[in-house]
Amino acid sequence: MLTYPQIDPVAIALGPLKIRWYGLSYVAGILLAWWLLNYRAINQPLKGWNNEQVSDLIFYGAIGLIIGGRLGSALFYNFPYYLANPLDIFKIWQGGMSFHGGLIGGLIAVWIYGRRINRGFFDIIDFMAPVVPVGLFFGRIANFINGELWGGPSTLPWAMVFPGPHAGGIPRHPSQLYEALLEGVLLFIILWIYSAKPRPTMAVSGLFLLGYGVFRSAVEFVREPDAHIGYLAFDWLTMGHILTLPMIILGAALLLLAYRKKT
Repeated sequence: MLTYPQIDPVAIALGPLKIRWYGLSYVAGILLAWWLLNYRAINQPLKGWNNEQVSDLIFYGAIGLIIGGRLGSALFYNFPYYLANPLDIFKIWQGGMSFHGGLIGGLIAVWIYGRRINRGFFDIIDFMAPVVPVGLFFGRIANFINGELWGGPSTLPWAMVFPGPHAGGIPRHPSQLYEALLEGVLLFIILWIYSAKPRPTMAVSGLFLLGYGVFRSAVEFVREPDAHIGYLAFDWLTMGHILTLPMIILGAALLLLAYRKKT
């Protein structure tokens, strides 16, 4: 068993002002995504992107991500609580963001921006999708630092005892690190290499949805379900599985359609 590193969730404290690692993870993900997209815009000029458009795209995407992620967390995972305490939706610093909600919010924001610059929806998503795992990586690391979203009981050598009474004081899978490596590092490598060459429209977007869906579903089998939701069926089906299944189906369909259109 490994020892869980006790890291203060507050990165910087300046009197009453407290800057948490959770917030810094979003800043780091957005800035690195911005740098990577600028790099690709310079090295792939045929795609027709410039630095100003990349900055605007990141701005729109970040706004959609934050709004959608927070609303998704409230609607998908804890609707009764937020229905009774609606003002708590604005307390983003306390954590509670849904990737699926953030994805929907980001897609809507990108669609709005695409209409503004007269670009096709999938042209934008194919360009942007390879850097999304960067944000996922930092987000999962922040979850690990916060000691939240841990996995189920485990006897593996790398299991950890997470702090907090709800963790039960037993060794558990560090599922946040599994997701950081799969959804973050591995998915980024796959998408970055795959998108380095010209691909049919929708193919990169489809690969992202399929890859994320498969990796997230795999980790859900060892990730502890939310206590107020639990398993939905069969003692293994979680809300994460339900929300991810449409992504797998849609991703596979987009890939198939992309290459059929090319043919």
